[in-house]
Amino acid sequence: MNDLCADIGYKSINHYGEQLCGDHVDIVEQGDNSTVIVLADGLGSGVKASILSTLTSKIISTMMAEGLSLEDCVSTIAATLPVCSVRGVAYSTFTIMHLIDNQRVEIIQYDNPSVIMLREDEHYDYPKTEMSIGGKKIYKSVIKLQEGDIFVAMSDGCPHAGIGMAYNFGWKLEDIISFVETLAPVGYTAKTLSTMLVDECNKLYGQKPGDDATACVVRIRKRVPMNLLFGSPAHRDDDNRMLSLFFSKEGKHIVCGGTTSTVVARYLHKELRPSLNFVADDIPPTAEIEGVDLVTEGVITVNKVLSYAQDYLKDNETYSQWAYKQDGASQIARLLFEEATDINFFVGRAINPAHQNPDLPINFSIKMNLVKDLCDCLQRMGKRVKVSYF
Repeated sequence: MNDLCADIGYKSINHYGEQLCGDHVDIVEQGDNSTVIVLADGLGSGVKASILSTLTSKIISTMMAEGLSLEDCVSTIAATLPVCSVRGVAYSTFTIMHLIDNQRVEIIQYDNPSVIMLREDEHYDYPKTEMSIGGKKIYKSVIKLQEGDIFVAMSDGCPHAGIGMAYNFGWKLEDIISFVETLAPVGYTAKTLSTMLVDECNKLYGQKPGDDATACVVRIRKRVPMNLLFGSPAHRDDDNRMLSLFFSKEGKHIVCGGTTSTVVARYLHKELRPSLNFVADDIPPTAEIEGVDLVTEGVITVNKVLSYAQDYLKDNETYSQWAYKQDGASQIARLLFEEATDINFFVGRAINPAHQNPDLPINFSIKMNLVKDLCDCLQRMGKRVKVSYF
């Protein structure tokens, strides 16, 4: 087994005036290293398009995840969603990316814009084989994966952006390729790349999209472990056991909590150097301990990270807040969202006496819920998360 993994992210904007998106993305995990991604674009916009695209993506992703053949999946869709008698076009088009053991990808395309592939940050013209399944012209590609490969699947709302406004004939595929090639070397996450691409479409539409537009990005990268310590053990006798396990793990080490950082400094026989520099008004300052990559305050900082994570999974609107700032929450967000793929949480169950003040809105259950909710968000981002309680 290789040490590659897939970073997957997508974003959609609705047709102006519509509450529902006519595009739908479905991602189904098959074990640890195989994933089925389906981007479906329903005919038209609004409720009907949303139902058609959701139905298409659910049928395909579920059938493929259960091991059925491509032919069975597509013929089922062909029978389920006939061609529109008025327009003579399919009720729903789709793109399938099937990542197998993080070693190769099968790409199946039906009437959506061609999937863009970048290899070594440049456009890569991968081979396509034309097939006919259920009377539909399907293009299939099988590609061996390499670290750094980027795939961009789109609905036709992306190349149609700017028609009659910024461009006479829309945002051409070669222009989208140039746009992605410019961003690729920076190392943005798949979610951020898809957000930037769709935001650019929205600008070209004059903030009033004439069609639903969706971009789904897959970025192939190496696994990166990360370790986060939050809180002291319930029993002081467990300090050494918890910390020896924490520091034995490969990858960067993040320590959250004032009391916790004191315990860590004592364990490492190093000085705890707090900072008095308030980078952000609402986030306590960080500190430094030799041998620890990042030291922050506890509950307030982690709560801010959770709010960033929840937004990241929705509209990613707070990206500009945490992408560059140097406060503790922003630094943790960058490490967990952008850098890490495998995250080990070491959570102490000690009750902090400072949190027992009835005037403070912090208690033990809130702390435990913070960990649970943050782990849930990270798993939805595609991270492997393991939590150990002490």
